Amino acid sequence: MRIAKTNKKKVGEEPAVKRETHKLDATEQAVGRLATKVAFLLQGKHKPTFRPHIDNGDNVLVSNAAKMKISGKKLEQKLYYHYSGYPGGLKTKKMNEIFSKDPGEVLKRAVWNMMPKNKLRTRMIKRLKINN
Repeated sequence: MRIAKTNKKKVGEEPAVKRETHKLDATEQAVGRLATKVAFLLQGKHKPTFRPHIDNGDNVLVSNAAKMKISGKKLEQKLYYHYSGYPGGLKTKKMNEIFSKDPGEVLKRAVWNMMPKNKLRTRMIKRLKINN
């Protein structure tokens, strides 16, 4: 009897991930459209070796975040929530406040919510660098 060989790798045999650096310009781009591109690159979905349980995404460098286009009345109407965990601890901030302090934070929050909600998310988001 002959046993067929498979190409499955053992748990500790993952090859070193080759990470590229993608430079994106945020000038006149909508926040959501840019965030989807960034999330796609951070997860490594553009690579033929993509597997959802392995972090093999690339580094992303976004420049000119202050020149992003925000459509409609989002600056005045969109709210970001933060809950401390205590009764009465729900805090809200308008997009206007966050964008005026740090425009990159708006993009980072959009990308954060587009990433998979698992343990890999924090490692992936650390490879995102935003310049204002």
